[in-house]
Amino acid sequence: MDLLRRREGSAEVITLNRPDQRNALSPGLIAALSRALRECLDDDAVRAVVLTGAGDRAFCAGMDLKAFAAGSDSSGPESDNTHFTMFSRGEYPKPVIGAANATAVAGGFELLLNCDIVVASDKARFGIPEVKRGLFAAGGGTTLPGRIPLAIALELGLTGDLIDAERACALGLVNCVVPAGDVVGAALEFARRIGENGPLGVLATKKLMRVALTEGVAAARAAQEAENSKVFESEDALEGARAFAEKRAPQWKGR
Repeated sequence: MDLLRRREGSAEVITLNRPDQRNALSPGLIAALSRALRECLDDDAVRAVVLTGAGDRAFCAGMDLKAFAAGSDSSGPESDNTHFTMFSRGEYPKPVIGAANATAVAGGFELLLNCDIVVASDKARFGIPEVKRGLFAAGGGTTLPGRIPLAIALELGLTGDLIDAERACALGLVNCVVPAGDVVGAALEFARRIGENGPLGVLATKKLMRVALTEGVAAARAAQEAENSKVFESEDALEGARAFAEKRAPQWKGR
């Protein structure tokens, strides 16, 4: 199977499982990932998604150009990649934690750029080397300048050079660097901490921060008005206050 899934508490662990192809994104893998993201979004028990890659060679090497050129597609004639596209645009509602087990380049690096939190292996490297193949970084090239200083983004985009995990962490592209064998465990710890919080508040927080990043503070403030009544008038808001007063863990309902 090109994609593996397992549940860990309130987190769904999704593994890109094409290690011999450096977990490159074939049409079939994209369709499977899109289906998994859709099912996670529809499942209230899933509070966060952890995305990682199989093996120790790569998190994801980007698009599988050989598969696309050959017209290889195991996804079926009615595949719907809506949720993959949603994620690729930074619009997926639930928290996604990237667990970069190894190197992520091109479209694989773009996947990580659209994660909300990233844990990286100390062996991982990152970059957008498309110019070395006579191409240019489309999604990564447009996303990266919003995440790091323009001069650094241009350095990566124009040279095609890769950076190591420590530099990526210093630039704010990853949250922490851990030994290779601890990547998924560290990502799951983030997921556990997220899962302890009110689900409506978590979704609203991600939405507003993403809107602020892509559309500006004014747009985020406008979006905040719509979220206020949904969250502050919810059963969970009352439960949070009661749990605090009664010195107990809250029992969230997501409404």
